[in-house]
Amino acid sequence: MTSAAVPAIALTIAGSEATGGAGAQADLKTFQELGVFGIVNLTCIVSFDPKDNWNHRFVPVDQQVIADQLEATTAAYGSASGAPSVLDTVKIGMLGSPATISTVEKALSEGAFSNIVLDPVLIFKGQEPGHALDTDQALKAQILPLATFVTPNHFEAESLSGLTITDEESLKAAAIRIHELSGAAVLAKGGVRLEGADAVDVFYDGRTLEVLRAPKVGEVAVSGAGCSLAAAVTAELAKGASPLEAARTAKAFVTEGIRNRVASGAPFDALWQGGALS
Repeated sequence: MTSAAVPAIALTIAGSEATGGAGAQADLKTFQELGVFGIVNLTCIVSFDPKDNWNHRFVPVDQQVIADQLEATTAAYGSASGAPSVLDTVKIGMLGSPATISTVEKALSEGAFSNIVLDPVLIFKGQEPGHALDTDQALKAQILPLATFVTPNHFEAESLSGLTITDEESLKAAAIRIHELSGAAVLAKGGVRLEGADAVDVFYDGRTLEVLRAPKVGEVAVSGAGCSLAAAVTAELAKGASPLEAARTAKAFVTEGIRNRVASGAPFDALWQGGALS
């Protein structure tokens, strides 16, 4: 483990979410709570539209600006930087376009990242369907093969695996299939979407298959849960945890964050990282 005087470092390449519940905001708060120095390189600005059923309003960041952010970050903390704590762990969140995916793929291929955690944000409300499909296909073709750890939600696990997920056994099958396709460790999230008293997620890395359970806290998904889970995995990997240890810690962290959720005028609650593990 890295000493407290020189914290581990983690980067998130993700979008800003204006209400603060998800995206880069959730990632940074999670990194901080878990004792990791967090860096954000923004890919887009997302704001919900309260006048249109809270659909997403999506504004991409210019490609050169994204490339400039990545260049500055790796120069400051990358393997050739001489920094006392080297950046070798990155989380990939919302990219949002094939162009951004290509820019990020280039940076990941050139960087010396030991841990690449992919939260595979696929189609979201408010995207034009053709553009969304192009983005999904580019993400699967260009970013998924680089990932060392993948954290799909129910919909994303179905999309990546090609399987229908209705219960714990089919969630296990999907996790195994996604590992076979990517070579990455997988934490497939059933969450509140599967029937039963527990929120069930499945970890699989080619050797270990483990079901992670926690009693459900309500029956409705909470904004930022997926982002925070992937960010917690990222933080723990940056500190030197094994993938399975990182998954267990992340599950506990997010469960407490959901329990301490924050309500607003929006039709959804947000996870609070400050209510989680101390």
